[in-house]
Amino acid sequence: MDLKQTIILEALRLFSLKGYLSTSIQDIISAAGASKGGFYNHFRSKEELFHAVLDEARRIWRENNLAGLEAIPNPIEKVKKLLANFKDIYLRDTQCLPGGCIFVTLSVELDDQMPDLAHEVNKGFEGLKSMINGLLERGKESGELKAGTDTQAVTEMIFAGLLGATVIYGVDKSSEKLDRTINALLDYLNRLSPDR
Repeated sequence: MDLKQTIILEALRLFSLKGYLSTSIQDIISAAGASKGGFYNHFRSKEELFHAVLDEARRIWRENNLAGLEAIPNPIEKVKKLLANFKDIYLRDTQCLPGGCIFVTLSVELDDQMPDLAHEVNKGFEGLKSMINGLLERGKESGELKAGTDTQAVTEMIFAGLLGATVIYGVDKSSEKLDRTINALLDYLNRLSPDR
């Protein structure tokens, strides 16, 4: 792995643990085993590094959460797989994200302090909601959901549940609570089936 990638990955880990504002460039340089010159050969500023870290965090998110979705034909089953991946793979990725979901950490931290950077993070939340809503809409059209289902409301419920699970797991790393929260979302989805 080259120095640039090492810096990105160490910054990702530190941002997930301490946040962006509490992580200094020196913290990142030390964690990466780099020099100041080595850092500035690759990044003009901490903010430029932030964007590279965000790209890497998005790549990891897609790799972990979307694993196996393309093989599932039914839209509602895709949502269930996404939830299972989020619980079983993504949130438990302590190698890359020892502090938990970096997007939630950064969004909360940067909202008032650095709204431009928070906006970049929040784009991902909007994309996730749009993806979930699209799958729910297709599931409604194909008869996997009850005809009168308000897919926008269900999307918000799932999204809020994911955020809640992320925060709770970030605080106490309780697999039992995480499983219970995500399983409640899965149960909620199952109850929207026309067969129920």
